[in-house]
Amino acid sequence: MGKPMELQGVQVTVCSQLGAPSNRGVFQDGDVIIGGLFSLHYIPSAVEQDFTKLPHYNPCTGLELQALKYMYTMAFAVEEINQNSALLPGIKLGYHILDSCGRYPWALQSAVSLVGGDRQSCNLTASSLYSEVYKEAGETAGVQPVPFIIGGHSSTTGIILSRTLGPLSISYLASCPCLSDRSNFPNFFRTIPSDIYQARTMAQLAIRLNWTWIGAVLANNDYGQMAIQVFKEEIKGKRVCLEFIETIHRETIVSDARRVALTIQSSTATVIMIFCWYTDVKEIFMELAKKNVTDRQFLASEAWSTSDDLLQDITISKVASGVLGVAIRSSTIPGFENYLKNLSPSRRPDDDFLREFWEKEFGCSYVDTSLSLGDHMSNISTSSLPPCSGTESMKEVQHFFSDTSQLRVAYNVYLAVYAAAHALKSLLSCPSGDIPPKNNISVCSFPKHIKAIELLQHTNTVNFTTPQGEVFYFQGGDPPAKYDLVNWQNTPGGTLKLVLVGQVDGFDLHLNESAIRWSTGSNQVPVSVCSKSCPPGTWMADRKGKPACCFDCIACAEGEISNKTSSLYCERCQSEFWSNAEKTACIPRQLDFLSFNETLGVTLTTAAMSGVTVTTAVFVVFLFYRKTPVVRANNSELSFLLLLSLKLCFLCSLVFIGRPSVWSCRFQQAAFGISFVLCVSCLLVKTIVVLAVFHSARPGAETLMKWFGPGQQRGSVCFFTCIQVIICAIWLCLSPPRPQSDLGFQGSKVTLECAMESVVGFSLVLGYIGLLACTCLLLAFLARKLPDNFNEAKLITFSMLIFCAVWVAFVPAYISSPGKYVVAVEVFAILASSYGLLICIFAPKCFIILLRPEKNTKKHLMAR
Repeated sequence: MGKPMELQGVQVTVCSQLGAPSNRGVFQDGDVIIGGLFSLHYIPSAVEQDFTKLPHYNPCTGLELQALKYMYTMAFAVEEINQNSALLPGIKLGYHILDSCGRYPWALQSAVSLVGGDRQSCNLTASSLYSEVYKEAGETAGVQPVPFIIGGHSSTTGIILSRTLGPLSISYLASCPCLSDRSNFPNFFRTIPSDIYQARTMAQLAIRLNWTWIGAVLANNDYGQMAIQVFKEEIKGKRVCLEFIETIHRETIVSDARRVALTIQSSTATVIMIFCWYTDVKEIFMELAKKNVTDRQFLASEAWSTSDDLLQDITISKVASGVLGVAIRSSTIPGFENYLKNLSPSRRPDDDFLREFWEKEFGCSYVDTSLSLGDHMSNISTSSLPPCSGTESMKEVQHFFSDTSQLRVAYNVYLAVYAAAHALKSLLSCPSGDIPPKNNISVCSFPKHIKAIELLQHTNTVNFTTPQGEVFYFQGGDPPAKYDLVNWQNTPGGTLKLVLVGQVDGFDLHLNESAIRWSTGSNQVPVSVCSKSCPPGTWMADRKGKPACCFDCIACAEGEISNKTSSLYCERCQSEFWSNAEKTACIPRQLDFLSFNETLGVTLTTAAMSGVTVTTAVFVVFLFYRKTPVVRANNSELSFLLLLSLKLCFLCSLVFIGRPSVWSCRFQQAAFGISFVLCVSCLLVKTIVVLAVFHSARPGAETLMKWFGPGQQRGSVCFFTCIQVIICAIWLCLSPPRPQSDLGFQGSKVTLECAMESVVGFSLVLGYIGLLACTCLLLAFLARKLPDNFNEAKLITFSMLIFCAVWVAFVPAYISSPGKYVVAVEVFAILASSYGLLICIFAPKCFIILLRPEKNTKKHLMAR
């Protein structure tokens, strides 16, 4: 964190060429001195590029109040540790704090000075081991070397210090993941998590909030490139995509900010993730404010998520409202606010930084009363400010400098000091409590005989509980990954305030979504997608040439379902089930059969009953006119038997309608086969009788009719019918039809049908009927021109032609019909053939009997 890393592995050997850092510092004596390195001043942009031309020019003028608070956090922690007799009994901690002015070479110069080297040339006058530094460099330089340096303020500073110096450094702001490499940086520790964890957290937020279409803006350095790489790895396979990745450069921030603002304005992504320094973000927000782009939800990295400079800027408040950011975890330090408010130059006369803050805050020049009169006059003459009255106090001022409600980086400094103190305690404490022999310093050490290698071992194993009750330890130099999740919300004054809405502890993310005010001004989570989620009943089909987040929603096919949002595919229902109309659930298939209640069933039933009624009517007419020539001609007994068989044919069709059962499946085919054989047998015998009558008129053929008397006719009909009965009996005994569900026909219904277990049996039944019908047709055709005015063979010929035509057409129609229509085809064939026989044979006779009674005479019938 801090400033993004810009240098890595830079070896600085000549420092005086880059100007001379200020010699001002804060020092407190003690048995063990801890070094502190803070960027207490900054270089104005007007001279940032040119100050290196003046080797002895010091351009550090602007006092950084945040860094000043960090410095006093270190001082407060040291004083608090010294007051705790249980932590370092008998040992007093001291500190030596210097200003690096935000320049990497000056940070190195100051660090070299802290360990006892030559500050102007960066040359160490002794070994980097602390014990040797103390013996050889401490006495010559007049400064007690330090075993720890609390700093630096950036990752680059941490790299330089770790690779150059022997003493251990504990950084409060260096977050580069590269510093987690213990093989390259064994003496580096930090109290801020690696940036890897905040990138993972931002990916978790995107996944949790269903933001699948995101834009990214990042600094063109290790900070930004690492973050986007980790973010991509975390979202891989989670259908979260980046619409664009824009990079910005510190040197061309103005033009880059315009370019980024145009990209954001034209993008379809409503969520924009930014990994940049807060000054870069401010330029981008200013450009967006000019373009009135206020409908974007920004996801902030911890480099700018808590920036007061952005929060207090009314110009960008509309653009930045609703920002959700990852921030360094916050905490409170009891007593620290009172400590800050009690600061006064009179109590810290050697603190030049406090004096500078005092003059800036109260607009007066502080005069140290301990100085001589000449020094007084010198101070007054060099300052244009009026002298301070001495009554100025921070207790009467509301200032963010003394606000300790949410300490973030300051708390990291606090933890760093306590980590150093506990490492020293572990090193300096003897396990037995006894003083070790003089030549044995590996068991425990004295403050003046500290070895860096031993201190490193004890720092690696630091594990302690802070006064706030937090357990702290190092994991390979890194602290446990903990963050705050913050939200920027509007205030009545037009500025923005920081609201804590969640926390991150390792991989556990806790977010209070109800407490968030989004960029839209509501509690509703903004939607940022390339394609809207596919509803249940559809599946996501990727668009060719587009990211995985861009897709089309395709409805599931019949018999397939998807019962959740954004399904990748549809699942096929089991064979007994079918998809509902919405394709969201599998429901049991409906049983489908030719029912009496449906239109087709009603139609066929009506036709069958009409046939029965007409046949009965004809039977009654024939019975009433049974003595007339028309009825008596061609054997009236066979005519009545034929009418009875036709009635059975009509009735047997009703057996096919309704839900199939074991007995209905067996009975329907037997009834059909026997009824039609009976009917066709009657016609066949009638035809044979006609032929016999006309042939008996020839000389020598008188005895022919003896073989075709009434008894023989009845016997023939019974014989032909018995053959069909035997066929049906064998078929039904060996392999009868049985009801079953037809799942092969794809649809929402299961067809209940009578399955033909034996196709041979059904073929024999039909084949026998066909054989009799063809024989009858052939004989009737031969007898059609026999001399008689009323030759019944003609009627039989027409009826059998219709009969055969119907059943020839029945076979292909039966085979190709789906589901219940198989049954309907068979019923239709039965009815059609029955009506054909009834009409062709009996309609002409009824016409003569009822409408032409004058022709119902023997004379007329015998006429040629």
